This record gives sequence, C-alpha cells and structure tokens, in this order.
Amino acid sequence: MRELALHVLDIATNSVKANASLVTVEITAKDNLLTISIKDNGKGMSEEFVAKVTDPFTTTRTTRKVGMGLPLLKQAAETSGGTFDIKSKLGVGTEVTVTFRLDDIDRVPLGDIAETATTLLYPDMDFVWIYTVEDRSYTFDTREIKEALDGVPIDSPEIIAFLNSMLKENIESINGGLVL
Repeated sequence: MRELALHVLDIATNSVKANASLVTVEITAKDNLLTISIKDNGKGMSEEFVAKVTDPFTTTRTTRKVGMGLPLLKQAAETSGGTFDIKSKLGVGTEVTVTFRLDDIDRVPLGDIAETATTLLYPDMDFVWIYTVEDRSYTFDTREIKEALDGVPIDSPEIIAFLNSMLKENIESINGGLVL
C-alpha cells in the first residue's frame, strides 16, 4: 500500500468485522520512531491463527483465499528497520503494533490519517484516535463527539466533513511542520 493510513484502515476494518465496539488507534512519532498501535475489543483470534496470520494464504474471508493486509504491513515495517507485533485472545480482542524508523528511506509515508478516521465513523461503534508527535498530543474520541452531537448521526455528510477538517487542522498543528 502507498500509505500507512491505508494499512490502518484495513486493520480497523478487520476490527469492525470482528464485531468490536471500541477501537483505539495510537500513532506516535518520537525519537526517530513512528509507532502505530490498533487495539480492539472484538472477537479475537486463537493462538494457532495468530501464529500464521502473517502468511498471505491465511484469511478468515470466504470470498477469497488470500489475506494480504497484515503480511504487507509486516513487510513495510521490517523493510524500514521497524517491527511488527500482534496479540490476540479469543473473546477479548486484538492488538497490532508496528514501528518504523522515521529516517529510513524505505518507510512508507503516513498519509491521510484524518481521511482514514472519518471513513471509520459508525453510529454503533466507537473509535479513539491518539496522535502524538514528540511531546504534543491530540485525542479524538467518537464517544465524546457523539455526546456533543446530541442525537445527530455522526455519519451524516455534514458532520463527516466538519470532523475531517477538524482532524486535519489538529494533526497539522501537532506535526509542527513535520511531514510524516
């Protein structure tokens, strides 16, 4: 994939399919390391499945026999001097954590995280996005947004456009001129 944001979208979509009600995405750029963690409270996976989940021929899909999301993310991390880790427990949820060296020439750009976040706005599911660069941090929590909306659907086009703009502005402010 051309951007890490698309990997985040892919993994978060897996969380949606795993019936998670809460997904937390943490993106941290500090000390020449970009860390992305996606944690959900979905149905989780068995130890046996986790052990082979980075094999492209391992998937839970019934429409095709290939699952490329996690294997490609692992390859992107390791190619740029980073790491890949996945933990999961049946009935509890899953956490995927990847790191990338910021100064590595092979690191894929982060991409449009605001667009990814607003693509994942669902009325019956909550997301917490924590975006940190060095000592500056921004948290976007759909539970707080939904409460403030007082019954207005979070996935209405006007709300999505407003939240996308708000996210972009806050991310740009947190970046402080740094392009991830």
